[in-house]
Amino acid sequence: MKPFSSEFLKESHARGFIHQGTDLEGLDQLLNSQIVVAYLGFDATAKSLHVGNLVQIMRLRLLQRSGHKPIVLMGGGTTRIGDPSGKDEMRQVLDETKISENLESIKKIFAKYLTFGDGPTDAIMVNNADWLNDLNYLDFLRDYGRHFSINRMLTFDSVRQRLEREQSLSFLEFNYMILQAFDFFELHRRYGIKMQMGGADQWGNIISGVDLIRRLTQQEAFGLTSPLITTASGAKMGKTAQGAIWLEESLLSPYNFWQYWRNTADRDVGRFLRLFTDLPLPEIERLEKLKDAEINEAKKILADEATRLCHGENAVLDARKTAKNLFEHPEGNILDSAIPTVFIEESLLSQGLPVYEAFRLGGLAESNGEGRRLIRGGGARIDDQSITNESLLLNLNDFKDKDYLKLSAGKKRHALLKLQKV
Repeated sequence: MKPFSSEFLKESHARGFIHQGTDLEGLDQLLNSQIVVAYLGFDATAKSLHVGNLVQIMRLRLLQRSGHKPIVLMGGGTTRIGDPSGKDEMRQVLDETKISENLESIKKIFAKYLTFGDGPTDAIMVNNADWLNDLNYLDFLRDYGRHFSINRMLTFDSVRQRLEREQSLSFLEFNYMILQAFDFFELHRRYGIKMQMGGADQWGNIISGVDLIRRLTQQEAFGLTSPLITTASGAKMGKTAQGAIWLEESLLSPYNFWQYWRNTADRDVGRFLRLFTDLPLPEIERLEKLKDAEINEAKKILADEATRLCHGENAVLDARKTAKNLFEHPEGNILDSAIPTVFIEESLLSQGLPVYEAFRLGGLAESNGEGRRLIRGGGARIDDQSITNESLLLNLNDFKDKDYLKLSAGKKRHALLKLQKV
């Protein structure tokens, strides 16, 4: 295939966003000839999206930067069912109240990455509950069900892999593919959408929508997927031993978000700069050539750029300051930094606070048992002094002439335990 000529596909290819596409040559021509309206869907399974969703958000951002119109589809309807793509088991079913709460929280994240409004390339956000909740099942089966081949659906990876592993796939989940295809058709009808984007695991769902639009309207629509992103170690993007890397600061502090990117493996730096920042490609090529200790500067730039998009300039400055205090000048004033802080009443220390519980309170262990294991494994420190006695009790004397203790789990996770005086 000849090189892409449209800005969006050229940049998408250069940054590593393209995995598969339907009629890429035709899509390239369309992107050169008009403003293309395209969408990506996000279900509301939690109050925040996480780093694993960020590739798709950055694709919408690139689409808008390239002069086209992004639509964010919130799955208020499909969240009630569950997408089997890439899953080993059925998704937990959420009630309407929880879905609504999650949707409101997630909406705020997109405003950081996209410009919303009424202009020709301004983003808009829609909710598929607006049309899915009112569907008449018998009418839907009659009008749309006949356009889907069970034989073909069984060949899609999202279904086939579950069946090959002999893992249950409910009829409820099987309907997800049909509903997503219907979403594409409905968005095409309402907003003139010509393209759906998604991850590689969405390929079957996307081409089902392309086919449905062609059958019902005799018009061409396009699908474009991105590769599933893993780290150099093979781990799924955004998953760590401490849990998901959330984009909502109430679930993960901006400092810990910055630190996640700062800890990127050397082999991932160039790739992540392309995917998760707006830095020009020549600058990324310069940064990824840095070796040895110099690569750390590239990691800091990655952390700065990713954090600036998600949390703003002040969060970057605070994260830099905190990292400098903790690692470069440990004698610095960490109370002026962005390190996560938890307040504890003096009364809780009167009988002695178990040290493992302090690590749980500080968010460095999910449970008291995990706090004990952290201490036994030699990863726990208080004020940079190693803690080996898991039966140790903290009291007011441990605070000496200050009103806080610095807790550390390993070298890169920290929290302040600060006295709350009443």
